[in-house]
Amino acid sequence: MNSRIPDPSKPVIAILTTSDRVKQFRGNRNNFRDIIRTGREMGFLVYVVTTRDLKLEERTVNGYVPSPSGKLWYSIPVPLPQVIYNRISNREEEEKAPVARKIAECLEHDHIKLYNPRFFNKWDLFEWLKASRATSKHVPKTRRLRSSNTLIAMLSTHDSLYLKPESGKAGKGIMRLKYREDVSLPYRLQIQSGKKNATYKAASMDRLWARISKEKKQSRYIVQQAIQLATHHGRPFDLRVLLQKNSRGGWAVTGIGARLAGARSITTHVPRGGSIEEPATMLEGTFGPERAAAILKNVPTTALLIARQIERASEMMLGEMSMDLGVDEAGDLWFFEANSRPMKFDEPAIRKLSLERIFQYSQHLARMNK
Repeated sequence: MNSRIPDPSKPVIAILTTSDRVKQFRGNRNNFRDIIRTGREMGFLVYVVTTRDLKLEERTVNGYVPSPSGKLWYSIPVPLPQVIYNRISNREEEEKAPVARKIAECLEHDHIKLYNPRFFNKWDLFEWLKASRATSKHVPKTRRLRSSNTLIAMLSTHDSLYLKPESGKAGKGIMRLKYREDVSLPYRLQIQSGKKNATYKAASMDRLWARISKEKKQSRYIVQQAIQLATHHGRPFDLRVLLQKNSRGGWAVTGIGARLAGARSITTHVPRGGSIEEPATMLEGTFGPERAAAILKNVPTTALLIARQIERASEMMLGEMSMDLGVDEAGDLWFFEANSRPMKFDEPAIRKLSLERIFQYSQHLARMNK
């Protein structure tokens, strides 16, 4: 690992995760290695710590650092952190009582700043954004899916809907419903599982609702109007925006990527067959160079507006989020999703800046502590 002696004037940073009986700790090791390498190059002492090992009453804790080759991880005694970058990998882990308690203790600690305390819930996000006139115009019509009556009401004004789990990630569990009055099986439900889609057709709402209930089980779902997205070679795409706080503690756009839907996928998620593309290329094919440039110019303004409203309404201290924005056939922007634990962006320039910003914002937080 590339390293230099930590600068004592810089805060100690911990990457927070949960413990694992077999692998020491959970999470994306490649991502953690990149973060630690970048931190060291910038003069920070940085390590991985589990919620179990983070003993707030001690002056030192057991932290994990990679070996020079990066293949092994060592547990070493390290000073208690001043800033905690929360990378707990999933909701199930985050909701466990000991983990939730530890996060709550960190948030109340006088000398520690923890940001991005929890995952977002889809319903909360849409409620927060509907509360502001400036952001509500970017939100598709959304309701909680409580019964078949919700679908009947939504289908009276929209002939295509998305059904999404409130706590889903990477497109898991998403269904698309289309209604056509003029055919014998008017309800057509596309169910996404892995990279494949299954299609179920139903003659009646009762039949359809029975199938949806079987798919969603006990999970809470939202139902949302489907936006007619701009397409590239007949396939829809959306924009993925990474926003992070900078060295002054303000929101900034780190980068914008585009994700093109897989051939038969109902979403643009890469694990579901989607591909990473260049935003300008996608937009120019549909709108031409001038209009594409105007739309792209509008993306950071809209994304920053939304990020500030999410932070304000959530009353959480946030340091980063990724956001999915759709562009409809008229060139208008729509908000679909925000994630408080963004997956890494593969575009090299975005990746490099995203790693540096973790430490720039951490430095800002540490100054607030003094």
